[in-house]
Amino acid sequence: MPLNQKNELAQVVEESTLPIEHNGGDGWTILHGDTLQIIRAFKPQVFDAIITDPPMLRAVEASREKPHHQSKVQQHGQRKRPARFDGDQKDQRSWTRWMAEWLSDARKACKPGAPVCLFIDWRQYPSITDALQWAGWI
Repeated sequence: MPLNQKNELAQVVEESTLPIEHNGGDGWTILHGDTLQIIRAFKPQVFDAIITDPPMLRAVEASREKPHHQSKVQQHGQRKRPARFDGDQKDQRSWTRWMAEWLSDARKACKPGAPVCLFIDWRQYPSITDALQWAGWI
């Protein structure tokens, strides 16, 4: 459902939180803001699935920047590092706790039986399985 107008956004977000900064097009909408605030504003059981690509730990990202990887990246053009953001220096335990926190809120916004699909680095697998279970996902 495109959420281009305030009345459409009100179908999935508590009205007391409107207006949330957003823009969209045919069949898509981007909500801009703090994930922990936005996700808590969603009404319960409105989403069929969660599909996300959460930020990686900087330690994991740094380990990718070995000389072999750098030369491979440069063969295909210059790669820009993503902009830093508040909280991107978390250690493994803090990242896992943060993931569990918002995944718990996301679960409340999903219909029963909804899947969660995460794009993560393989080194995050043990942490993400902990976070998912702590958040109530099966």
